[in-house]
Amino acid sequence: MQHTPSKFLTRLNGVDRAALAALAKARRVPRGEAIFSAGGPGKHVYFLESGKIKICQPSSSGNEIILWFCLPGEIFGLAEVSHGGGRVVSAIACEESLVLSLSQKDFLEFLTAHPEAVMLSMQALSSRLRVLGEMVVNLVSDDANTRIAKLLLRLAARYGKREGSIVHLDVPLTHEEIASMVGTTRQTVTTAIGQFRRQGVLSIENRRIQIESEDLLTEISQAAAQPAKHR
Repeated sequence: MQHTPSKFLTRLNGVDRAALAALAKARRVPRGEAIFSAGGPGKHVYFLESGKIKICQPSSSGNEIILWFCLPGEIFGLAEVSHGGGRVVSAIACEESLVLSLSQKDFLEFLTAHPEAVMLSMQALSSRLRVLGEMVVNLVSDDANTRIAKLLLRLAARYGKREGSIVHLDVPLTHEEIASMVGTTRQTVTTAIGQFRRQGVLSIENRRIQIESEDLLTEISQAAAQPAKHR
């Protein structure tokens, strides 16, 4: 099952959004700069007005594991706000981004005064928890090609723009970024993507993936669930 993100800002009604904007501080973040880092304080919640943010975590080997991307309208840095604990992930700008921030105190007061925003916050957390749960299960049970196929379907559900039977992923990704999201190597991703292209599953233009056949990609993603003789 695929899960779409909660576009927190765009789903707020006009009155609530104006109230949030009056409290928030806007900041332009250059590409590659961290909005917050793992181990730092979790005293603010953030909203993305424009750009793209990756939520990631360093591994014990020193590699970066990308957990998800945030696109305009989304909320992030929410998990620690309820108790003010330290960050367990980092948020880094993939491109120049405009970010709004609210302190823990201001955000909790905003939620108290605007109860509809409470439900949107819960939906955002729930969606991310489901995605992380699926990632853990996939790492344990699936081979690399299956994990890559499932990731592409998840990205299609979240960031895809449809033109007939083709789905354009509205997020540029390097093979290294894909590898860090599925727990494999860049070379394995390159090999798998090449295989998918030869099978007519996808094509690539300007680093953006176009899914030519969701049906074929779904078959690949379900291969691990089939008996061994059918693999």
